[in-house]
Amino acid sequence: MPVMIEIALVVAALAAAGMIGVIGLSVTPGLIAAIGVAMLLLGLMVGVPTGFWYHVILYRSVSARIAVPPRWWLSPAALHRYLTPAETRRITPWNRIGGLGFVLCVVGGLAAIAGLFLAR
Repeated sequence: MPVMIEIALVVAALAAAGMIGVIGLSVTPGLIAAIGVAMLLLGLMVGVPTGFWYHVILYRSVSARIAVPPRWWLSPAALHRYLTPAETRRITPWNRIGGLGFVLCVVGGLAAIAGLFLAR
C-alpha cells in the first residue's frame, strides 16, 4: 500500500508540472511561495485532526491492556505491538492519513521557504 501512495504522489507532481507547461504559467518565486503555503495549510487541515484521532484510538486501545507510559505520544509506534489485528486495521488509515498531512506540511513549508529565498 505505501508504494501506491508514492506512485500517486509522483503522478500528481508530474501532472502538475505538465499543467504548468501546457497553460504556459510563469512560475515565479511568489507563486512557489503561495503554493507552498497552500500545501502547508492543507497538510495542517488534514494532518492535525487525523493525527489527533489516531492518538485517541491508540490510547483507548492500549490503555485497556497496559499502563501507558507518561510520554507515549512522543513515540506512539512503540505501542502498536499491543494492538490486536482488528485494532491495527482500525488505526492504520488514521496513521497513514496523518502521515500524509505531515508530508504535505513539510513539502509545503520547504516550497514556501524556497520561494521566499528565490524572491530575494
